[in-house]
Amino acid sequence: MIRLIWVASVHTRCFLRRYMPTNILLDVIRTRRGLKWGIPAMLLAIPYLLIANVCVQLVEDGAPGWLHLVVLWATWNMLKMLWIGPVSAVLLIRTRVRESVTARRERASSPAEERAVVDAIGIR
Repeated sequence: MIRLIWVASVHTRCFLRRYMPTNILLDVIRTRRGLKWGIPAMLLAIPYLLIANVCVQLVEDGAPGWLHLVVLWATWNMLKMLWIGPVSAVLLIRTRVRESVTARRERASSPAEERAVVDAIGIR
C-alpha cells in the first residue's frame, strides 16, 4: 500500500513538474540565462493573490465549497512566485562570483606571453 502511494506521488510530481505553467516558469528561471528574471517574476504573485481573495469572498457569500481548492492552489502559486525572487538573486550572485573567480584563475594561469598577445589583440 505504501509503495502504491509512493509511486502515485512520484508520477503526480512528474506530471505537475512537466505540464503546470508555474513549474515550467520556475524551471526556466533556475537556469543561468533565467536567473535575472526571478525578481520580475515575483510580480506574478499579485494575480494569484487576487484570485485567492476573490474566491474567498465568493465562498463567504455562499458559493460552493470547492472554491477552497482554488484558494489553496492560488495561495501555493503565490508563495512559489514570491520565493523565487530572493532565491534567484542569491543564485545569480553565487554564479557571477564563481564565473569571476574562474575567469581570474584562467587569466592568472596563462603564461605572460599569451597574456601579452591577448592584450595586444584585444581579446578578453
